[in-house]
Amino acid sequence: MNIMLTCAQGVSTSLLVSRMQNAAKEQGKDYRIWAIDYLSVDEELGNFDVLLLGPQVRHMLAKFQKEYGKAAKVDMIRPVDYGRCDGAAVLAHAEKLYEGEV
Repeated sequence: MNIMLTCAQGVSTSLLVSRMQNAAKEQGKDYRIWAIDYLSVDEELGNFDVLLLGPQVRHMLAKFQKEYGKAAKVDMIRPVDYGRCDGAAVLAHAEKLYEGEV
């Protein structure tokens, strides 16, 4: 699975990406997980299965769901998980979203 996170500049999610990668590795899962700024999402279209938005760009959720919802699963990162930088929780959310359980 390819999981892309987006936020205002793609920088604040880098620690979360690292923790998600560690959680995936610990679980024996080979996922591609990365972050970019929200203005660059178009450039990555077709490269991600799940797009998760950071709290800074929550106002873009409806737009992104409309634009990318047919090509990928799109949702918000829960603010509490983002704030705690809980990579395992965000990874679990991405998996549930991908499987259609959210």
